[in-house]
Amino acid sequence: SIYLAAAGVGMITLIDKGRFDLSDLNRQILAGYSDIGRLKVEVARDRIKELNPDVEVKTLTIEVDREAFREIVREADVVVDGLDNWRSRFIVNECCVMEGKPYIHAGVSGLSGQITTIIPGEGPCLRCIIPRDPPEVDVVPVLGATPALLASLQVMEAVKLITGFGRPLVGRMLFIDGEDMSFESVEVKRNPDCPVCGKLQGQAKDRNR
Repeated sequence: SIYLAAAGVGMITLIDKGRFDLSDLNRQILAGYSDIGRLKVEVARDRIKELNPDVEVKTLTIEVDREAFREIVREADVVVDGLDNWRSRFIVNECCVMEGKPYIHAGVSGLSGQITTIIPGEGPCLRCIIPRDPPEVDVVPVLGATPALLASLQVMEAVKLITGFGRPLVGRMLFIDGEDMSFESVEVKRNPDCPVCGKLQGQAKDRNR
């Protein structure tokens, strides 16, 4: 979120019900030791306001569920995923398809990560790319630099979508392996029988409407 504010995004909605604890500090540039116990969205809001007091920041401490999140997505121009579980990612994906909103997904594990941009009607959705639910893991070891790298790439994608400049990662998944510093872009295609965008494609709204 701080990178979005630094890039000039003037309105940001932050969604997270969690509070910072000590284990977060290895990968969270927004928080310091004094922020342990504080709501993550409040810490992020304060940091954004320190950077640029003109940015409008809305904070929500809610669970990601279909009905509530669809209302939020409806008001957004771009949805950026900072989630750590597949259940929530698939809910966000479904809401974005139904509302016709761009969705920038990224995930990390250790020194590796992946990122793709989903624009309903122009390429595959997340469920097309990952048709089966991956196993959820309670604790995923992550080097702090890995989410920072993926977050920076997400901001680049968001700025491209907002400005219309460049070629976003639609129909492509970028895989990053920090162990050997390899970056591989893989073509991904829409599944016409996808239970999300196949069924809901006709309901998806024009994202510019």
